[in-house]
Amino acid sequence: MAGGLAALLDDIAVLAKLAAASVDDVAAASGRAGVKAAGLVIDDTAVTPRYVHGFTPDRELPIVWKIALGSLRNKMLFILPAVLLLNLFLPWALTPILMVGGLYLAFEGAEKVYEVFGGHQAEKKTEPAAASGPDTEKTMVAGAIRTDFILSAEIMVISLNEVTDESFWTQAITLILVGIAITAGVYGAVGLLVKVDDIGLKMIEGGQGAREAFGRFLVSAMPKVFTVLSTVGIAAMLWVGGHILLAGVDDLGWHAPYELVHHLEEGAHDVAGIGGFLGWFVNTLCSAVIGLVVGAVVVLVMHFIPRKNAH
Repeated sequence: MAGGLAALLDDIAVLAKLAAASVDDVAAASGRAGVKAAGLVIDDTAVTPRYVHGFTPDRELPIVWKIALGSLRNKMLFILPAVLLLNLFLPWALTPILMVGGLYLAFEGAEKVYEVFGGHQAEKKTEPAAASGPDTEKTMVAGAIRTDFILSAEIMVISLNEVTDESFWTQAITLILVGIAITAGVYGAVGLLVKVDDIGLKMIEGGQGAREAFGRFLVSAMPKVFTVLSTVGIAAMLWVGGHILLAGVDDLGWHAPYELVHHLEEGAHDVAGIGGFLGWFVNTLCSAVIGLVVGAVVVLVMHFIPRKNAH
């Protein structure tokens, strides 16, 4: 894989492989893998603050904490035992599972592209959560934890996929440390994001001059930050999902698509001066196009065909 977010899958795999040397190496490499793998869930980092929208400021961090605990429970109690057992008894199933996750990412990315260009975003507007009743917080947390599950499973399977030849306990330790690092990194960032505007308001209320100006900057900047995160998240889902599918079909025996992309990438690498960037760009673009095309087919099946049959 060339680099950028599309290279995260190989980065995690390489780090996990190196981590198998010792427990200390597992800890160090898993920490780095967790930070890099946060890019794979950048869309969740953008989406999760929406789950606390409408709640009073004193409930925002407790809600993020509940979601983080749910995410960690997903990884440690459900995903980790499942992937370890799969590796013991059905190792051939890991690649198809990765591809199912890749298909889901491609679908999610393509659906959001459809919402943007199809003008359907307004349909998803809801009333403020604080006005929806006492059970809303529980519902929001449960929805966020469900959203987290797929990407958590992807990361855990990716990490395991490169330490399958190591001992059972090395595999388990690697997955535990990767899972903890990812959860802490992602939801730590989410907690900061949802409080930045409150920090800005405090600076405006209690300061003047440069302090007040910086507070106003923080408050005005956050909507733009979330817009950028959402856009990058869509792109990330498409090219990461597309690359998972591309690598998966290659592992399953259909080599032509992967070889074509690799050939185009190698050709771009030969351009003097900017070959490295061009190689990354070609790999990323091809993966994103594959993700968009495959995801669009799923969107078509999920949305338009059922609607047509209903008439």
